[in-house]
Amino acid sequence: MIYYVYILLCADGSYYTGVTNDLDRRLSEHYSGDDKKAYTYSRRPLKLVFYETFNDIHLAIACEKQIKGWSRKKKECLINDNFDRIKELSECKNESHHRNHEPFDSAQGDKVKETQGTT
Repeated sequence: MIYYVYILLCADGSYYTGVTNDLDRRLSEHYSGDDKKAYTYSRRPLKLVFYETFNDIHLAIACEKQIKGWSRKKKECLINDNFDRIKELSECKNESHHRNHEPFDSAQGDKVKETQGTT
């Protein structure tokens, strides 16, 4: 069976990410607005802007969850096939990140007081 992870661009400019095993049926459901409680109901019209196919439902669900956690910029890079920019946006830029500090030289020896023994 084939599974699809897809992204819809909503009329309000937001993105909706979902997973299904029948993309045509699922898109029809979104477009028709059968479910008034659905996120996309009040955000129609909708436009399919991305989809990817999977042979394993577990991989498809993992991909959907990952994309849902992404920023808008990362989603737009995925939609536009800009994979290098996704990687760049994924890098930690926090001041406290280890890449933003001088490396620790673990080869430095401990200072040991030398004592002279008396005989």
